[in-house]
Amino acid sequence: MKKDLVLGMDFGTQSLKIGVYSIAGEHIFSASASYPTQHRKNGYSEQDANDWWKALKTAMDKMAQAIDLSLIKAVSLCATSSTVVLTDKNLKPIAPAQCWMDQRAIQEEEEINSNQQKHVINQLRFSGGKTSIEWMTTKSLWLKKHYDLTDKRIVEQIDWINYQLTDQLVASKCNATCKWNYVEHLGGFSEPFFDAVDLRGITGHWPSNILNVGDQVGIVTKAAAAQLGVEAGIPVYQGGIDAHIGMIGSGALEAGRLSMITGTSFVHMMHHDKPILNDSLWGPYDSPLVKGHWLLEGGQLSCGSIISWFLQEFYSGRFDKEEVYKELEQEVLSINAGSEGLMMLDSWKGNRTPYKTPHATGAFIGLTLSHSKYHIYRAILESIAFGTKNVIQTMNQSGITVDRIIAGGGGTHNKCWMQIISDVTGLPISIPEDIETGSKGAAIIAAYGLGNYSSLTAASSAMVKMKKTYYPDLDKTQKYSELFDIYLNLNEALFPIMKKLKDGEAGQREQHTRDEASV
Repeated sequence: MKKDLVLGMDFGTQSLKIGVYSIAGEHIFSASASYPTQHRKNGYSEQDANDWWKALKTAMDKMAQAIDLSLIKAVSLCATSSTVVLTDKNLKPIAPAQCWMDQRAIQEEEEINSNQQKHVINQLRFSGGKTSIEWMTTKSLWLKKHYDLTDKRIVEQIDWINYQLTDQLVASKCNATCKWNYVEHLGGFSEPFFDAVDLRGITGHWPSNILNVGDQVGIVTKAAAAQLGVEAGIPVYQGGIDAHIGMIGSGALEAGRLSMITGTSFVHMMHHDKPILNDSLWGPYDSPLVKGHWLLEGGQLSCGSIISWFLQEFYSGRFDKEEVYKELEQEVLSINAGSEGLMMLDSWKGNRTPYKTPHATGAFIGLTLSHSKYHIYRAILESIAFGTKNVIQTMNQSGITVDRIIAGGGGTHNKCWMQIISDVTGLPISIPEDIETGSKGAAIIAAYGLGNYSSLTAASSAMVKMKKTYYPDLDKTQKYSELFDIYLNLNEALFPIMKKLKDGEAGQREQHTRDEASV
C-alpha cells in the first residue's frame, strides 16, 4: 500500500539537506547538495542565491532515483537567518546574498543599538535589548546606505526559495519576530522604531504578508514542479529559521528542554510561558513558533567552523574523514579533562551570547612545547562546551531551569564532543533518531499543515523519537567547573585586547585602501 509522504528542506550554511518522511514520522530518504560561500575582507560572507536553487534540483534528482516523488503531498522548508538577498521587483537577485555570519554591518549595528529614544528601547527590549549584526534590520540599514532601493526588494533566503516554489512572496513570523524586530503584542512592526533608526519605509521593501509557521504559502507551480520532479499543485507550508524549526524536529518544544542545534554555529533555545527579560540573551520572542510560547535564544557563532579549520590545517591531505575522527577520538580520550593546561576561547567570529560583541576573536592560552595537535583538538571541544555552559548559566540567572539538552545537527555525530558537553554542563544530552532536525522539523510542519495533527506540538511529539542519551561524569563536571571560572575570567581579560587588535587591523586596511586610491 502506498504511503503519503511529506518533504522537508533545510537550507543550511554550507549545504542543503532534504528529507522525505511518512505522516507518522518514519524516515524514508534523505539527500543533500552543497553550495559555496565566498569569505572576503572586511568580514564579507556571501553566496549566490541561484546556487541554492541549483542545489535543490541536484538533491531532488538524487531523491528521484530512490523514491516515487508523486507520493510527496506537501512541502515545507527552513533556512539560515538572516541570509539576506537584494533583488529587483521581480525577485531577481542583483547582489550576492549576505550570509547570516556576514560582519560588514558593524557600524549599522552600533548606530541602532546606541539609539536611546524610548520607542526604540521598547521595541528592542523584546530582542534582548539590542539588534545584531546578523539580523535583517541591521543588514537592511547597510543596504540602504549602499544601494538605491527604488523598486528593490530585500528578502531572506526562505522568502526567496518559497517564491521560487510558489510565486508567492511572503515572510515567516518566525524570522520576522526573531530577526526583523516584529513584536506581535505590540502590533507587529513599529514604524516609529524604523523612523528612529533611519529605516523609514523599509517595510515597503520587505515581504508584506507575515505568515505563522504552518500556514499555507501557496502551491508548487508547474514551472517549479517541472524542475524538481514533484507534482504541481501540492501545498507549501510556511517554515522558518533552520535552528528554530529544529526545535520542532527534535521534540524540544516543552518547558525545561533546551534545544541545541549543532553545526557551523550552535543555537540554544527554550520556550517559556511568560516573557523573561535578560539583555544577555536574545528575546523574549513573542510566539515565533507556537502561540503563547515565548522563546529565549542563545548561541555561539563559531563551533563546527573551528573544527573545520582544525581539519584543514592539520589534515588537509586526508580524505578518509571517518578514519580521521576515529584517530582523534582515540587520542582525545587519552588526554585528561582540561587538555593538560591548554584552553581556547571560542569567539572566533564574535560572541553571540552572553557578551553580544562582534569584536571578540579566538585565542589559545597555555600552549607549551609538550602539547600536540590532539591537545589543541580537545581544547577546541572543551571551549565550545564552556560556551554552551555560559549560555545555560545565563538562562539559569533568570530563573530558567534547564533539565535536559536535546541536540540535533551534524555535531551529534561526534560522540566524544557530545560527552564532553554533557560533562561540562552536568546535564544529560538526548539525541533524536533523526539528527537532521531542520529537515525533520519542516516535514513535521508539512504533516501538520495537511491536517494530520491538531497542533505543531502534537505533531512534534508524535513524529520524533529519541535514539541515545549521554549522561555526565560528575567527577569531570566538578573539574570542569573550576576550569569554567578560568574561561570566564579569560573572556573578561582578553576581549578588550581583541578589540584593539581588530581595530588596528581595520585601520591598516583603511590606510592601505587610501594608499591604493592615491596611486
